[in-house]
Amino acid sequence: MSERAGTRALESDLIDVDGLIKAYYDLKPDVAVPAQRVVFGTSGHRGSSLNTAFNEDHISATTQAIVEYRAGQGITGPLFIGTDPHALSGPAYTTALEVLVANGVRVLVDEFDDYVPTPSLSHAILAYNRAEHGDLADGIVVTPSHNPPMDGGFKYNPPHGGPADSDATSWIANRANELIAGGLVGVLMSEPSAVETYDFRGNYVNDLENIIDMQAIRTSGIRIGADPLGGASVGYWGAIRDRYEIDLVVVNPKVDPTWRFMTLDWDEKIRMDPSSASVMASVLAHKDEYDILTGNDADADRHGIITPDGGLMNPNHFLAVAIDYLYSHREGWKPDAAVGKTLVSSTMIDRVTGFLGRDLWEVPVGFKWFVPGLIDGSVAFGGEESAGASFVRFDGTVWTTDKDGILLALLASEILAVTGKTPSQRYAELAEHFGAPAYARVDAAATPAQKAALAKLDGSMITATELAGEKITGAFSVAPGNGAAIGGVKVTTENAWFAARPSGTEDVYKIYAESFLGLEHLAQVQREAKAIVDAAIA
Repeated sequence: MSERAGTRALESDLIDVDGLIKAYYDLKPDVAVPAQRVVFGTSGHRGSSLNTAFNEDHISATTQAIVEYRAGQGITGPLFIGTDPHALSGPAYTTALEVLVANGVRVLVDEFDDYVPTPSLSHAILAYNRAEHGDLADGIVVTPSHNPPMDGGFKYNPPHGGPADSDATSWIANRANELIAGGLVGVLMSEPSAVETYDFRGNYVNDLENIIDMQAIRTSGIRIGADPLGGASVGYWGAIRDRYEIDLVVVNPKVDPTWRFMTLDWDEKIRMDPSSASVMASVLAHKDEYDILTGNDADADRHGIITPDGGLMNPNHFLAVAIDYLYSHREGWKPDAAVGKTLVSSTMIDRVTGFLGRDLWEVPVGFKWFVPGLIDGSVAFGGEESAGASFVRFDGTVWTTDKDGILLALLASEILAVTGKTPSQRYAELAEHFGAPAYARVDAAATPAQKAALAKLDGSMITATELAGEKITGAFSVAPGNGAAIGGVKVTTENAWFAARPSGTEDVYKIYAESFLGLEHLAQVQREAKAIVDAAIA
């Protein structure tokens, strides 16, 4: 943790917007260099133009690959496209439009030339496809999510409305790299003139009454503060306030591609992560002015919840509270609808789920795994430990199949309005009943070869029988919910667990760990986890 964490950004911390955009057009990638290839992670292709990792050639080739992919899949409906305020998002958005229009794709852009949050785009895709027009729509979100201002990002959402699966992204990335290697022969581009418009904001905001008890929020009179953190939700919060006549203040409506108004994250980087206390330091200064105070990242797929009595909530804590509340207050949901969580999320969720009499659906990291369950209602809630979640409507039908930070922020207000208790107060009650776990994530150094070995590690290769003084009850490399590979290993005991996964961008692996026996026991779990993993991948 840097000494400057949580302090205001200085002029020296800010990006050179003009230089960043110039590099987007001027630098040409060499796909023989791994760092300059198109690579889709769990949320699309990301990188900086300054590192020749996110440039015009990347986006034109990737868009052409998406055009070819959707044609191969028989997707003939419109393509919805939106963008966030990152400096590279505008140029990438223009490049994508030039390719889409040249290929004759019917493109729908925002009616008011506004930013489009990821959940709003997912909502638009699903709304179109639910209306059964005889064809299917898909979409692109130009965003690197919470990444620093120097980064750009490009995500593809197929007709199911959520993040594309690895089969789709692998095909798209491989084809894009082929096109770049071939000098972009086959990439069509023209002036982006023939586009249609769509009211992303209006359609999303007007539909919120079908998933959130907006009347309860309004009649309660609770005072809400919403900070978009300079992101794509900036125009949405005022619209929500006006449409539902709730007492809501947009705490900071500023938008600036340098994000000069932000406080620095733990590593002195400007990063729009609403789950980070360092990032949210300036928002936390207002915590006593509101009954509920929230933040969203740049594309509004993440949420941060602040209460006067508890400050910034740990994302795992709010997920547990949300699950406890929703499954007790949504009579229209299927009685056998499961609770979805990623396997690095808190075991508190397991205990709450068991108490509710619901099944737990535990999947690998990545929101894409929740998509099928959210669509058919068999999973009514899906959440990630990184402050991303979504759930179904009052009637049990799908809302979004991508993370929705606006929705979860509004849920915090509904919980207070209906129960009279803040989410922090409710979590304290859950902790008193189920125990109070200590949770943390740390990084451990690893060579590329060791990272590759960890990604392929089988649970049966773990030879240890004890972890931090407790018998190991499970060691597995596939998720219990769907049998998908987790790209690492998870080890459990009665009161603790750890999971280890290689980083996709650094020479480290991540150790997620939790203990219901306190901080000292958690530290012991972390130490022994590293020893166990290092022995397995040596």
